[in-house]
Amino acid sequence: MKKFLAVVKHEYRKIVLKWAFLIGTLLMPLLASLFAVVPAIIFSLKGEPTRIAIVDPRGKIAPRIEANLSSEKIAAKVEKQAREQMSNISLSQQDQIKRGSQQGGGNFIFIKYDATGKAPEDVRSALTKSISDNMLDAYLIVPENFDAADAVFEFRSRKAADFVSNGSFEDAVNDAVRSQRLADANISEDKLRALSQHIDLEKKGLDEKGGEKDVDGVMAASFVIGLMIYITLAIYGQAIMAAVVEEKETRIAEILFSSARPFTLMLGKLVGVCLAGLTQLAIWIASVLVLIAIVAAQAGTLDFLPKMPEITLLMVAYFFVFFILGYFIYASIFALIGSIVTTVQEGGQFAFPPIMVMLVAFYFSFVVIRDPNSSISFWVSIAPFLAPITMPVRILAEMPPFWQIGLAVLVNGAAIAGLVWLAARVYRTGMLMYGKRATIPEVWKWIRES
Repeated sequence: MKKFLAVVKHEYRKIVLKWAFLIGTLLMPLLASLFAVVPAIIFSLKGEPTRIAIVDPRGKIAPRIEANLSSEKIAAKVEKQAREQMSNISLSQQDQIKRGSQQGGGNFIFIKYDATGKAPEDVRSALTKSISDNMLDAYLIVPENFDAADAVFEFRSRKAADFVSNGSFEDAVNDAVRSQRLADANISEDKLRALSQHIDLEKKGLDEKGGEKDVDGVMAASFVIGLMIYITLAIYGQAIMAAVVEEKETRIAEILFSSARPFTLMLGKLVGVCLAGLTQLAIWIASVLVLIAIVAAQAGTLDFLPKMPEITLLMVAYFFVFFILGYFIYASIFALIGSIVTTVQEGGQFAFPPIMVMLVAFYFSFVVIRDPNSSISFWVSIAPFLAPITMPVRILAEMPPFWQIGLAVLVNGAAIAGLVWLAARVYRTGMLMYGKRATIPEVWKWIRES
């Protein structure tokens, strides 16, 4: 036991006290926040306004387009969409909507162009030359038969890649033509808008006790939990493989085997790295909670986030139990791979199948979210290799009966026992072989004779 604890302590400190661990652990929450914040900042940057000329022979569409692209109209449209998605909007969110609408409304400068008495080819040539001379950025030619089904609106722009402004402009043109068609048909636009208004469908799930829960919140939390377990298992499983290969390449295994049994060394290595993984996972979870608290303090509310499901201490305990089960399942496989190969590059090739199995388990978690009580959800949350990722997601979506959780623990515990036994027998002989990668018949011989 003393030697086992010494190995655990050595492996834990070897990982946790490295700068790579500290930087990676601290950078992950920072990078996650940057991925959420930086794109929003970049897309909020206001570029050069688009100078556009609209040729409207009948003079009915151009005024409506200009009105649709005003800050007031964009603000009303954005606020309506926000109200359809959220039950209430805070003052800070209203200010953000106004700032965004001001940016969108100022992205166009309308240049007057008189096309009276000019042929269509001459109008196109003159407008194209204005764009070439940097007098214009774009132009729109509205057909006289704009109300016909086969009407073609000609839009040309030297900012063809500006999908943000182009998308806003296209919406404004569609709304303008639609409004004019309604007006020509003597149909009240306000009455039609009232009749076609979307219903307010309140979507909530029910837990096993009949209590209500937010569907979007369950999906978001389940995705985060599944992804976090998947990433951590992949990182530390491969860390085990790299450590085994390193000891094999440096031939330090010969010295270690003289002071402790191979099984003790391998199990101590697995436990030490597992504790390091739990440490990093706990830090990441705490960082997520801190980030949410900071965002809530700045925004004054968390209404813009989906309502998170209630997470009890028992759920947290289950999450860590299944993380440990998953870690020992995949770490045993990676330790076995490290014992067989001679270099980290070779190990990377053999690591692809277990990584793919973990990815399949992560994809199955979406099936579990959709229907936690289905037959397929039951089997994938019990099966070895899949349960460590799918069962925590199922617990979060809807707590299954205790016997199913216990069955999953027993089945995966049995799988761990078999894998650790198998990996130990391969580890015992494979760590002392150098020069070439072991073949499958050789590995089978080690298992039988060890």
